[in-house]
Amino acid sequence: MTEVKRRPDELAILGGDASFLTPLLVGRPAPFDRSRFFERLNWAMDNEWLTNGGPLSTELETRIADLVGARYCIATANGTLALQVLSRAVGITGEVIVPSFTFVASAHAFQWLGVNPVFCDVCPGTGCIDVAAAAAAITDQTSAIIGVHLWGQLCNVDELASLAYEHGLHLLFDGAHALGCTTADGLPVGTPWGKATILSFHATKVVHGFEGGAVVTNDSELATRLRGLRNFGNGIIGGHMYGGTNAKMSEASAAACLTSLESFEETVIKNQHNHQQYLNELRDLPGVRILDYAADTNNNYNYVIMFVDEATAGISRDLLVKVLLAEGVFTKTYFDPACHQMEPYSRRPWNLPVTERLGSQVVALPTGGKVNSEDIRRVCSIIRLAVLNGHKLTHV
Repeated sequence: MTEVKRRPDELAILGGDASFLTPLLVGRPAPFDRSRFFERLNWAMDNEWLTNGGPLSTELETRIADLVGARYCIATANGTLALQVLSRAVGITGEVIVPSFTFVASAHAFQWLGVNPVFCDVCPGTGCIDVAAAAAAITDQTSAIIGVHLWGQLCNVDELASLAYEHGLHLLFDGAHALGCTTADGLPVGTPWGKATILSFHATKVVHGFEGGAVVTNDSELATRLRGLRNFGNGIIGGHMYGGTNAKMSEASAAACLTSLESFEETVIKNQHNHQQYLNELRDLPGVRILDYAADTNNNYNYVIMFVDEATAGISRDLLVKVLLAEGVFTKTYFDPACHQMEPYSRRPWNLPVTERLGSQVVALPTGGKVNSEDIRRVCSIIRLAVLNGHKLTHV
């Protein structure tokens, strides 16, 4: 590993040594107590109850419901299945309005079920769903609106709830990024503004079970349907028109989730420290903005998001990503391409200017328990050097 770079010719893309011999990655799993995980896993194997709503997944459901402020939690194998089972349980058909500036699973989950995602634009400051754009996308085929809590920021839940009520639409939330997050009023992500919220415990999330997901809701009848539909329709009196599927969480995933949950507060504190250092190091850099989360909300700080305005910075987002990659810093362009720019959705015309502008600017930077203060100092020195010398890199 080299010292902090101070001259353009020290950049790896111009022939210098890479700053990181071991790649610095986005989305590395949050560390937890492995010995405690294996204790739980061994207990499950000794107990010989490995799936089908075992004690560990049941315990996880109770603890997650408490954390997010919901009455019921239904654990699933992953977040995508959580969204699909929820869609079937609610009875979504026709069209569903989804912001395009999100991970494509938010759209694919519905497309796979034969429900057509209709994309709307987002707010320029946060990247969260624009309520006016959602309203303009409503047709006589619309049955639901999906609000995505992007990067731990809760979207405009009250206005979305009013819009859904006005048009008689189902309102669901994708909270895959938002475990432990709140509104400015201190209301947690599981507060019932709509029918339900889905969560993800994928390996990249702030709490993970290798894979995993959940639906949280305050609706007892919906919770009963969800439990049945995730298990082939078992327990639903008279069955269900969609039958059911296998979306159950295994006890192995529950063991990992529970152990990860025990480190949740420590993980968030570390994430917040990392986020603040990125803010401090890059605050005055022209054309570069680190997304700063509202001070009156709680965020899990699992994402450090940087926007690069080429006109001001003098360097494009894509070139800056290339500079960082040469140094061993692996970033992610969350979310470029946006959903509407991907198959099978790109076959029809869309007018989403804010989404496309943000998509051309966004970079997710490495954070998490294994990223330390010195790592961040080096990453920021590379970004600063590249931006201030962008004119020397334009032909690389």
